[in-house]
Amino acid sequence: MNETPIIYSQLPTIESERLILRKLELADAEDMFEYASEPLVSRFMPWQAHQTTDDTREFIGIIRKGYEDNKKLTWAIELKGEKKMIGTIDFVSWLQKRQRSEVGYTLSHHYWGQGLMLEAAETLIDFGFRKMDLIKVEAPIMLDNKQSQRVAEKLGMIREGVLRKHMIIKGEFVDLAMYAVLKEEFYSR
Repeated sequence: MNETPIIYSQLPTIESERLILRKLELADAEDMFEYASEPLVSRFMPWQAHQTTDDTREFIGIIRKGYEDNKKLTWAIELKGEKKMIGTIDFVSWLQKRQRSEVGYTLSHHYWGQGLMLEAAETLIDFGFRKMDLIKVEAPIMLDNKQSQRVAEKLGMIREGVLRKHMIIKGEFVDLAMYAVLKEEFYSR
């Protein structure tokens, strides 16, 4: 199990009804900047709103370097009908030996309320359970992020508790609600 899983070097493209989850490309910079520059979108993220497309290109460069270093499992969320990158979804941490991972996601506010993040998360979590041998997927969510908590609940996730001062967001330690779903729970909803 010391081998680096092939998923890192060959991040698979995954499709759902309306979305394509794929590797992030430098060509996505304009689409990403469109939402990553919005304080409304970055509010619950550890990163600051992007000020220029150079910020976005640097951000994408970090993710692409992470692919090369076998450290990033970040998918671009592309809307099929528009061929537009509208967000990202990640397995932020993958504890392979413990068969669990943490999911994180960001979506352009222009696409909120359409069930797209739910669709992306269902697709990725299903992939994790079927192809990555996961038994549990977690989602730590800021207490004020009610939208993200609703997505987690629709995924069959249960709020397991609150992790106090668990992460630094915008320079401050914040509490996170820990949501999680087990493989059998995900498929029995």
